[in-house]
Amino acid sequence: MERLQKVIAQAGITSRRKAEQLIVDGKVKVNGNVVRELGTKVKGNDRIEVEGIPLLKEKPVYFLFYKPRGVISSVKDDKGRKVATDFFQHIEERIFPIGRLDYDTTGLLLMTNDGEFANTLMHPSYQVPKTYVAKVKGIPDRQAMQTLRAGVRLEEGKTLPAQAKIMSIDKKKQTAIVRLVIVEGRNRQVKRMFETVGNPVVKLKREEYGFLRLEELRPGEYRELSPHEVKRLRSLAAHGD
Repeated sequence: MERLQKVIAQAGITSRRKAEQLIVDGKVKVNGNVVRELGTKVKGNDRIEVEGIPLLKEKPVYFLFYKPRGVISSVKDDKGRKVATDFFQHIEERIFPIGRLDYDTTGLLLMTNDGEFANTLMHPSYQVPKTYVAKVKGIPDRQAMQTLRAGVRLEEGKTLPAQAKIMSIDKKKQTAIVRLVIVEGRNRQVKRMFETVGNPVVKLKREEYGFLRLEELRPGEYRELSPHEVKRLRSLAAHGD
């Protein structure tokens, strides 16, 4: 038996915290009866309704996806642009991205139908390292690199310490390739960090998420995570190492 709010969160409807609020507000029914107790546990064959809609229980699935450039990290787009789930046409489960990568950013994106798992990885208190490789305008000087490592002051506050290393430079074109490892997930964070130090991003790719790497995947391809990888991700989020 599982706690009701956990079952709702795992179905990808909402976070566990919001699921708890729905229960308290009397918007959840189990076998036709309104349930308001947060400690309620349910069995696999119990009929659950959230705001009048039956809960479809799917087996949790987890994918590592190489997001191409020009793809929205979403399940739909009102402008008709290509979205991440367009690459999973043969997957029956209702999956969604964990976090997001910008429209023109490529690289590693995790996809799942496990809402609780997604919320755990995205929670600000769980510092999962994410590795980016950026092509930037200009060649960052020593001060710029020190600022990236120590923390960049953005509008909402200073970023946490990061790892930053120049991989290569092109003096003729006045560009550089920089590897940046951050543990936060603010909106457009990497691009804003480089803009702040005076080296705007030309191209950006996320190469690693925790211990996961793109390896042999090409843009638009994906693979399913192994149970061991999922377990390691949960441990990484819980312990931050």
